[in-house]
Amino acid sequence: MSGRGPSRAGGSRRTGGPWTWSLSRLDRAGRESGQITLLSIAFGMLALLLVTVVVSATSVHLERKELLMLADGLALRAADSLDVDAFYRGQADAPRAGAVVHLTDDDVRAAVEQRLAAHPDLTADLDGLVVEVAETPDGRTARVGLSAVARPALVSWATSPWSEGFRIRVTSSARAW
Repeated sequence: MSGRGPSRAGGSRRTGGPWTWSLSRLDRAGRESGQITLLSIAFGMLALLLVTVVVSATSVHLERKELLMLADGLALRAADSLDVDAFYRGQADAPRAGAVVHLTDDDVRAAVEQRLAAHPDLTADLDGLVVEVAETPDGRTARVGLSAVARPALVSWATSPWSEGFRIRVTSSARAW
């Protein structure tokens, strides 16, 4: 042995030079000893994990958009709600200045509940739907607030804390002219 240090199993010697670390990773035939395969598996698992998070976030976003669309439709229906029979019998409130028909909280809530009862297909995809707000703050604007439970589409260990779902809330307003 020379004074350069002990020889290694692969026939290469530790020289302390810049190639020392790479020579130790080679086997006798001069090939890598599996680190690339391990790295590929780790990156593949990371990519799959990222896909599950993105798909789950997208599904929750789409559920929120569906809930917002329902709230918009209910607010529009409530803003246009007028008991025509009561109006022509003279039992409804008189129009305000500018011929605006006055809305009440009861009218808005009744219009929302009537629409939801008449069309159960609107709420078929929404779990735990609750009408939180159905009111009119100024007698012209109908405000409808809904909430539902959204669940991630794919459950992995990254999304498992939300596997039972979480409540999403939306509020929409429409004005009667």
